[in-house]
Amino acid sequence: MDHLDLPVQLPPGAPFERHYSVKEIAQLWALSADIVRRAFANEPGVIRLSHPEGLHKRSYCTLRVPESVMRRVHRKLTQPTSRPI
Repeated sequence: MDHLDLPVQLPPGAPFERHYSVKEIAQLWALSADIVRRAFANEPGVIRLSHPEGLHKRSYCTLRVPESVMRRVHRKLTQPTSRPI
C-alpha cells in the first residue's frame, strides 16, 4: 500500500479545526454581521487579516473564527450573567 493512499488525520487544535467567517456565524446565529463582528473583535484565537488604508480605500479587517472560539463565545453569551455586546 502506498503511503499516499492512507487517510489524512490532522492533529487536534485550533490550526486544524474548522474556521468560520463573520457571515457564516451571523447566518448560524440569526444575527447581523455587525453584531457578530463586535462579539469576536477582541477574542483570543480569532485570526485577523488586515488590509491597510490606501489612498482611495478604507482599511479593512477580515476575521476567521475557529470553531472552539465560536463555542466559547456562545457559552459566554448564553450565561445568565453575560453582558450585552
